[in-house]
Amino acid sequence: MTSLPSCVRIREVGPRDGLQGESPVAVPDRVRLVSALAAAGLGEIEAVAFVSPRAVPAMAGAAEVLAGLDRDSGAVYVALVPNVRGAELALEAGAEALNVTISASREYSHRNVGQSIEESLAGLRSICALAAGRPVDATVSCAFGSPYEGDIEAGVVATVGARASEAGATSLTFADTTGMATPRRVEELVASVGSEIRLHFHETRGTGLVNAYAALQLGVTAFDTSIGGLGGSPFVAGAGGNLATEGLVHLLDDLGVTSGVSLERLLEAAALAQSLVKRVLPSPVAAAGPRSRLAPA
Repeated sequence: MTSLPSCVRIREVGPRDGLQGESPVAVPDRVRLVSALAAAGLGEIEAVAFVSPRAVPAMAGAAEVLAGLDRDSGAVYVALVPNVRGAELALEAGAEALNVTISASREYSHRNVGQSIEESLAGLRSICALAAGRPVDATVSCAFGSPYEGDIEAGVVATVGARASEAGATSLTFADTTGMATPRRVEELVASVGSEIRLHFHETRGTGLVNAYAALQLGVTAFDTSIGGLGGSPFVAGAGGNLATEGLVHLLDDLGVTSGVSLERLLEAAALAQSLVKRVLPSPVAAAGPRSRLAPA
């Protein structure tokens, strides 16, 4: 087997990316979900988004969610912010880190945030200045292609990432926003940007886990995942959910790669998430349980 990293860092995005397209979940229940994920050992959780409640009703009450969280849990609570005003509100509410999305696709950028790529980069620069030393991750969306423009060259994506770093981003995430990545394209991107990045995969075409495995073989050690496989871009018809947290942890456990996350506690959190959204989640591991669990007699 190709050499694999000894450990991996996971940023859980279910409470934000996962819930943003669902019917609104009450603030106390969102706090319960984030707390269950922290109890499972996840050290970084994208808990909220400071966006217009008219545009994304499911993310209303972000400040209240942050106020209800245990700050001694060991987890870092991240807020997604689309602009300077969102960043101001997030920092006032006690967000410990920020995430800002910059698209590699011109059309997706307009549809997602109503801005050009240049305008988004200018906003990122202002947000980084406002953050005053707090971590600001720039997530480059449509990093493996756009549903509107088709394939995007890895070099073009790398340039957007480099410009985000120049604007002050302290880390970079490259997102397969609509599930267009394949292992070959993962290899092309990592060859262009290096392995010191985070990757964010979706399961639109059932390739999320195989893409993560390909990335592991290339030395990538940081991933976004979502409990139960919740999520999916609300701006693209048919976009599938995120790579499921329990699916990646299940694979890592079998490979002997440390994540610091308890699979059993994750499955408890997945059951909670399913009860909150009132539908069956798409995660195979949440449905079938771990391979080590014996079938009933």
